[in-house]
Amino acid sequence: RSRRLEEEQQTALAALSRQLEAITDVEELTKLLRAAGEYEERKLIRAAIRKLRAEEIEGEAPSPCPRAAT
Repeated sequence: RSRRLEEEQQTALAALSRQLEAITDVEELTKLLRAAGEYEERKLIRAAIRKLRAEEIEGEAPSPCPRAAT
């Protein structure tokens, strides 16, 4: 019985992971984080927030070696 529950949790976490990949708003992810109860859910959401913030920083940073137009 506990094995089946564990499999269901893994399936739910995989679905959550796919859902988080589609979200591109840190505010929306933060709302989900506040509403999440399970540790594993919160862990996935925090990782998604870190990834988004890193992508935002990369997008804002000037490229270190701009290529000259040839």
